[in-house]
Amino acid sequence: MNKKLAAALSGGAVLVLTLSGCSDDSDNKVNDWAKKVCDQVQPQLQKINNANASILEKTGDNNKPADVQKADSVAFQEMSEAYKALGTAVDSAGPPPVDGGEATQKAAVKELNASSKAYADLKTQVDALDTKEQSKFADGLKTIADELNKISTGGDQALKKLQSGEVGVAMSKQEGCQKQTASTGPSGSGAADADADADASSESSAPDKKESEDKGSAEKESSEKKS
Repeated sequence: MNKKLAAALSGGAVLVLTLSGCSDDSDNKVNDWAKKVCDQVQPQLQKINNANASILEKTGDNNKPADVQKADSVAFQEMSEAYKALGTAVDSAGPPPVDGGEATQKAAVKELNASSKAYADLKTQVDALDTKEQSKFADGLKTIADELNKISTGGDQALKKLQSGEVGVAMSKQEGCQKQTASTGPSGSGAADADADADASSESSAPDKKESEDKGSAEKESSEKKS
């Protein structure tokens, strides 16, 4: 019942989650600004990833509505607080020392604060769902997933702009702004999918192994005939 919600959540865009190391062509002022932001960003990205994981853990259809509601409510609260802190981090760092830095910073802060409010609203919605009737609860989750998808896919241009050019290069070198892994791994269907992938990988390698054994046997017979 929670799969659509988890799918929408996992597709969410988060500030600098996808940045990776790049060449160093930014000046010291930009690097200093990036470090100031990224040092504060890291714990918030971790909090968001952990919230994602907690929702994924309740993805299975066998979970009780009340348990799903509780997990989602806590996760949305954590994400709201994390986005608020991200906005504060970008705001307190001041404008990045590049052309148009002030406008870019203000737009990013505005978007992060809007995301914080949106997740707080989702928490209110999930808290109000009726857990006594599973069909009604499932319909309510669908509505929330649709709202979550809008949050995840809409209005991220300001953040993309913040991550572009010299600023993006500088931020990508900071460990705090690079992708974090959740401290609590998802279970349930996610783990099952991982096991299925592992089985598929094992099966796909079997023919190669057999082919190698056949080849070795043929070479051995050929060698014995020659001797």
